[in-house]
Amino acid sequence: MTTETIAVTGMTCEHCVTSVTEEVSELNGVTDVAVDLVPGGDSTVTVTADHPLDDQALRGAIAEAGYEVVSR
Repeated sequence: MTTETIAVTGMTCEHCVTSVTEEVSELNGVTDVAVDLVPGGDSTVTVTADHPLDDQALRGAIAEAGYEVVSR
């Protein structure tokens, strides 16, 4: 089991949280997604998975939801 925390920019509301959670949850092996929403700032997304996630896949899921990874 691994846990990764990333900073995501552009999230402003609970709809944003839902979108990111749904997209990231679809990645193979993801067991939990927790978002600490910071409207107007960098929100924190913590992902727990059965194995380390591919960086491009995680960034792609965030982008698919309409947001950008700031740091990992």
